[in-house]
Amino acid sequence: MLENRNEERGRELLEVCFDTFCRYGLENTSMQKLSEACGVTNAALVYYFGSKDNIVIESTALCMAKVEDDFMVRAPQSFDDIERFLREMPYVTAELHGAKYRFMYQVYSSPKYIEHGREFFKGVNVRYRKYAEILSGKLGLPVDFVQGMIYIFVRACVHYAMFGDEEYLNLQLQAIRTSLAMCIKGLGSDSDGNPARP
Repeated sequence: MLENRNEERGRELLEVCFDTFCRYGLENTSMQKLSEACGVTNAALVYYFGSKDNIVIESTALCMAKVEDDFMVRAPQSFDDIERFLREMPYVTAELHGAKYRFMYQVYSSPKYIEHGREFFKGVNVRYRKYAEILSGKLGLPVDFVQGMIYIFVRACVHYAMFGDEEYLNLQLQAIRTSLAMCIKGLGSDSDGNPARP
């Protein structure tokens, strides 16, 4: 929807709207509340986005993709950096993005928006594949393995961010550590203990 509008301004408005939705929830956020938060009129929001539904759809897709980018900025830069990432990221995710994930699931689990959720997660699959290809070279692990671990780890972080469930988190982290150990054993290792290149 941003093609025919000032794209930068449209993104700014979507980010403010998304933060407002996260603060008040889907049902409790009116167009009036959104326009007040953005410092514009209702008519301006309608001009940019057409309807509240479009704001929900566009702001969720835009802002959750930005959350993924934040994840990747903090991703491990080497095999030895994986443990730091596993220990740190669930708590960073909970602190910075817990409300965003709660809102995203409220939106994408709703029958009204579920088709948009399916489209968003198709994009997630493509982006995670690209992330896995980047990380594979840095970590010395097969792309398919890295992609699978990304899904497991993100799910663990999101669940922790939404519910603070340490038991679930620790079980998922242990599964990742065990999988890494088994993968390294299967690949063999170099003289520094890093996995041999596949």
